[in-house]
Amino acid sequence: RVAVECATLVEGRGIAGDCKGKGDRHLNVMCRDTLDQMQREGCRVGPGEMGEQIVLDGIIVEQLPTGARLQLGDEAIIEVVQQRTPCSRFEQIQRTSIKKAWGRVGVMAPVNRGGAVQVGDDVRVLE
Repeated sequence: RVAVECATLVEGRGIAGDCKGKGDRHLNVMCRDTLDQMQREGCRVGPGEMGEQIVLDGIIVEQLPTGARLQLGDEAIIEVVQQRTPCSRFEQIQRTSIKKAWGRVGVMAPVNRGGAVQVGDDVRVLE
């Protein structure tokens, strides 16, 4: 994966043009603070190395309840449906124990309403 400045979220699909944006694919959403902490602990946190597709600043997504909806920018809305769990590839990619990531790799969130998003957009918790 590569970092992008803007993207279009597509309802029920994810990020337009993303190879994983098929069917009812959910977004992998993480918190910037968590990524920074994991980097200090020796994890590789370049774009997508933790499996994240969207990184939010100032919102600890792991603390949001299931069903919480977030508005990204002016239009897009995503909904927290579950905590992410690190996959078996974590240890291979990060060369450290999967236990280091448990409960810290963000949330899964489908796109409930599509729209354009860009780095620096406001993010609001709707409920």
